[in-house]
Amino acid sequence: MDKIIEDYHGHKKTDNHPAEDPKVVLNAPDFPPEEAKMILSTRIRVGRNLAEFPLGPGLFEDKTRAEIESKVTQALSKFDGELKGKYYSLDSLSEKDRKQLIDDHFLFKEGDRFLDACGLNRNWPKNRGIYHNDKKTFLTWVNEEDQLRIISMQPGSNIKQVFQRLLDALSKIEKVAKFAQDPHLGYITSCPTNLGTAMRASVHIHLPNLGNKANKAEFEGIADKFNVQIRGAHGEHTETDDGIFDISNKRRLGITMTSLVQDMYNGVKAMIKREMELAKVANAPAAAGTVKAGPHLKKPEDITGFVVFPAGTTSLVSKYCTKEVYNKYKGKKDKAGVSFE
Repeated sequence: MDKIIEDYHGHKKTDNHPAEDPKVVLNAPDFPPEEAKMILSTRIRVGRNLAEFPLGPGLFEDKTRAEIESKVTQALSKFDGELKGKYYSLDSLSEKDRKQLIDDHFLFKEGDRFLDACGLNRNWPKNRGIYHNDKKTFLTWVNEEDQLRIISMQPGSNIKQVFQRLLDALSKIEKVAKFAQDPHLGYITSCPTNLGTAMRASVHIHLPNLGNKANKAEFEGIADKFNVQIRGAHGEHTETDDGIFDISNKRRLGITMTSLVQDMYNGVKAMIKREMELAKVANAPAAAGTVKAGPHLKKPEDITGFVVFPAGTTSLVSKYCTKEVYNKYKGKKDKAGVSFE
């Protein structure tokens, strides 16, 4: 795993993950109106697991998953102000609540065949659930791929407000349920790509000129400069032809959450600046902001999981977890009694 993590993140075994510095604050002034109208929605999510429990594949008994649900809902029940809301248990949903959660695109489903193979679907849907606040700008999934998927979101461009809401919620939850954390790896998650901050801060933004195929190299160059990534707005592996893109932080491990949100803000500012320049050259209006927000606000799912790669594509797992390595370590168990296998 050390080799996979170093290859993916550039984070060596001797490197530590930095703690958040309360003196360092996000520098994200409000976007001027002509820039703000290009941003349809903002969402920041993190994955978290609880320190006193093994990860999902190691939860062999109902009672362990039930203990996690109980501890988390105890924390959520104390939320007040804008975070105040309701918890919905998946195995006791009324038809009315189920329909509403589906309409809101909040209802997560049983995991795919890969999650099933590693045991994450055991006893579905017992002790799984969803919490959202009354304004539907804050959401927590309980006992999905990670034990917690915590999401702050809202229409528009107020990145600072979305981030602060997330930080407030994390602080309140951790007073009751301590998160699994390691000096080297940061927050521990089910997928090695999500270690460190386990955070993805993103906006959906309308960039019809910069996002044109003719400007692909320049678009990607700006993304690389500010350590952000470009995705289609309708899912992780989608292409887009509507000029709407999902822009998010590229890094996860070895850098603080505040710095990663700063990456995203700075990258978006640079992209907006170039979009407006290109619009003037083309004698065309910049993004009009009339496009309705897509599934970004209403579909807060970003399940990492595994991907079936086409032949010839290099997989870091197949590169480092050779048959010899697997056979050597398959019987090794962690402190919770869960084997490498």
